[in-house]
Amino acid sequence: MKEHKVKIYSTQYCPYCKMAKEFFKQNNVKCTEVDVGKDMKAAHEMIEKSGQMGVPVIDIDGTIIIGFDKRAIEKALGM
Repeated sequence: MKEHKVKIYSTQYCPYCKMAKEFFKQNNVKCTEVDVGKDMKAAHEMIEKSGQMGVPVIDIDGTIIIGFDKRAIEKALGM
C-alpha cells in the first residue's frame, strides 16, 4: 500500500478523534497526531486548512476531511 502523509488535528477528550486514530492503527496507517488543545500554532494551522474549529480535522496527502468520515478517509487512502 502507498505511504500516505496523514496528519490528524485532535484533542485529548474528543471521542471521534479516538475513533479516527483507532481506525488508522487497525489499518496500519502512520499518522502524525497534533493536539490542538495544547498547541495553539497547530490550532491556527488547522483552521487555516479547514475553516473549522471542531476536531478531528484529518489531512491525507492534502485532502482535508472534517470529522471521522470513514468513507472519505478510505477513499483518500485508496482503500
